[in-house]
Amino acid sequence: MSASSELKEDDSFDDKVNEARQVKPLGLEREASRILLRRPFSEDGAAVHRLIGNCPPLDTNSLYCNLLQASHFSATSVAAELDGELVGFISGYLIPERPDTLFIWQVAVAEQGRGLGLAGRMLREILARPACTQVRHLETTITPDNDASWALFRSLARRLDAKCADSVLFDRERHFNGQHDSEMLLRIGPFTAR
Repeated sequence: MSASSELKEDDSFDDKVNEARQVKPLGLEREASRILLRRPFSEDGAAVHRLIGNCPPLDTNSLYCNLLQASHFSATSVAAELDGELVGFISGYLIPERPDTLFIWQVAVAEQGRGLGLAGRMLREILARPACTQVRHLETTITPDNDASWALFRSLARRLDAKCADSVLFDRERHFNGQHDSEMLLRIGPFTAR
């Protein structure tokens, strides 16, 4: 059924809206299928740095930090490439004291990668890797006003059939001296990595 089909009397509006969201133009599906997901490597560091700089409201880190993310954490991070260009990147790591917990540090998707479900694909790619076979929880921090990130991670929780809990991890006044919004810790789990 197309997104523009008429409502029948017995169809609910919400059902039609949800169905319409799932319909992607054929061109977008082809574009999404051309995106290569892979482990990042150190040579991606500069491209990661540029990508994150072009994805507000993400905090930019030093280029050196991005080099470390792309090399030291490559087993739990992902790079998305379209025609040889970096269009997406997620950095993550296993929390040393809790190796069953994957912490997602940053999610960045370039303009040309948006609207394709790329961020969700990248998260699932990381969770399917050998490094994450013991992962039962995922954590990330999100500012209260970052609606796109909240939607992404809540969608992942639904897909994993897992619960979500959130709490303040770093407070605007106590930790950031009023210079940055509070960072909320979102915890998803338990789940079975797939």
